[in-house]
Amino acid sequence: MTADAQVEPEPAAAAEIAGDRIEALREFARDLGAHGERLGLIGPLEPPRLWTRHLLNSAVLAPLVKSGAHVADIGTGGGMPGLVLAIVRPDARFLLIEPMERRCSWLNEQIDRLGLQNAEVRRGRAEEYHGAFEVEQVTARAVTALRKLVPLAAPLLRDGGEMLFLKGSSVQGEIDAAEKALRKHRVTRVSVEELGAGLLDETTRVFRAKIDRHG
Repeated sequence: MTADAQVEPEPAAAAEIAGDRIEALREFARDLGAHGERLGLIGPLEPPRLWTRHLLNSAVLAPLVKSGAHVADIGTGGGMPGLVLAIVRPDARFLLIEPMERRCSWLNEQIDRLGLQNAEVRRGRAEEYHGAFEVEQVTARAVTALRKLVPLAAPLLRDGGEMLFLKGSSVQGEIDAAEKALRKHRVTRVSVEELGAGLLDETTRVFRAKIDRHG
């Protein structure tokens, strides 16, 4: 059986979530499904749940991205959520931060293939870019626990900037464990939102918070 044959069929909700950007998302899905496992971008169990677990899980974050915002995505990996968001939100700009050269090459190829004008790859770790720029929003998915992720993300944000981290069912425990880091980095207005209700079988949990350095 080929890799393509194993890939999850496109769910009905995909077109509703991606809107007029669905064709570009389909192109990305085809490439990721065909080559992602071989390139180490996704695990061997992931093609049969590629759309629901990875693409749409990332794409439902799009309504929280501000129009015109500069967004840094930490540990982009195979493109989730940063490249998916760049596809469905052409009105925002995305810096895709990824340390692995092979993954950076993949991301650059996809940006060129899809003709994305709003995405740029930065090879390295998030902490290497502290002081290099400030953005309005930072995203991350499956990178590390909040107590470690917050110190990586906070210095990338301007005052008043926002964290949007995709998290699992243990997110409240992560928030409790990150209390010291949240306080140190002046993280306020912490909430957990569930996205995709009525569209996805399993909703996406998002840790959402602001930086308030002068509060």
